[in-house]
Amino acid sequence: MKHFLLFICGVLLISCAQEKQNLNFLEVGLSSNDPKIKRVMDSINSYEVQIIYTQINRRNDSISFTDYEFQVNDSSYFYPASTVKFPVAVLALEKLNLTDTLSLNTKYYIEGDTIESTVANDISKIFAVSDNLANNRLMEFLGFEAINQNLKEKGISPVRLSHRVGYRSDDLRTKPLIIYLNDSTTGITQSLLNKTPERLKLLNVEKGIGYYEGDELIEEAFDFSQKNYYPITTQHNLLKRVLFPQMFKEVERFNISEKQREHLLKAMHTTPQHIGYDPATYYDGYCKFFMYGDTKKNIPESIEIYNKVGFAYGTLTDCAYIKDTKNNIDFLLTATILVNKDGIFNDDAYEYDEIGIPFLAQLGREIYQQELNRK
Repeated sequence: MKHFLLFICGVLLISCAQEKQNLNFLEVGLSSNDPKIKRVMDSINSYEVQIIYTQINRRNDSISFTDYEFQVNDSSYFYPASTVKFPVAVLALEKLNLTDTLSLNTKYYIEGDTIESTVANDISKIFAVSDNLANNRLMEFLGFEAINQNLKEKGISPVRLSHRVGYRSDDLRTKPLIIYLNDSTTGITQSLLNKTPERLKLLNVEKGIGYYEGDELIEEAFDFSQKNYYPITTQHNLLKRVLFPQMFKEVERFNISEKQREHLLKAMHTTPQHIGYDPATYYDGYCKFFMYGDTKKNIPESIEIYNKVGFAYGTLTDCAYIKDTKNNIDFLLTATILVNKDGIFNDDAYEYDEIGIPFLAQLGREIYQQELNRK
């Protein structure tokens, strides 16, 4: 009888422990005493942090999502930087299916340029090292207005892409692609004229107290109103559609083949050294901020991170699906943080390595650990 009572008490204790577990792992992670998290949370108004974490629940063959958010506000602007390369890559694959003369491995170059590439190579470079030229070639192929319209038609909004990345250009006309039809014959795509982007009417679209234009310091807020706009809810929704297309209506899915999707997913989680980049410069965490951004150690083979990061103008963003094949764990996490203590833009004095990347890395580890202990 005594052993029976002990057994019952043990079951009750386990049951109580399960009931008490806070399943909002985002809330738990942000309350961590780790200094990488705490120093940001203690001065949260300085960093413009926004986060979405999605718990993935499986039962038999069904999947459901539970989203948790922190300070998410689509009307509060942040500069998305290279995260815009993700939708560009997906839509380029979709357009291939409408272009008879192009496939994943067809060689082409931009008129006036000498670099030859393929859509397959450009997509690999976009995710491995966030290559600007690779992205801009695909932007020339698509055109800004087509990008925006196609995303909105699939319910992926709000969004507004209005310029190339990596350099400033006011040229609204895309450049034609010269396509190798065979070894001796080339074709050319049509140049597209995009509309002049309207000013964004959002909160915090003017930031800081000054910015550099060349060597001159302009002592007024930096205006982002004509730049790209791609909030984390939109990023998160795009990631869900690519990873879990079966969860969406057919009209909301991307029209890409299984072969194209496999190439995209492989590119999203492949680290630079596996496609020939020097690991000393392009270490595994170079474009994987969550969990590994603050270390140069190799990512274990059992951890797969399908993501796209962005970093520019003091803003760091990562949109990721993190999967541990060894422990059968997976979750979605998207976050952005601004680290610009002096309030001056274009001075290259941003606290990326001191504050921003350590925060995102530890945030990923905190949530991963909670998932590992999940009842």
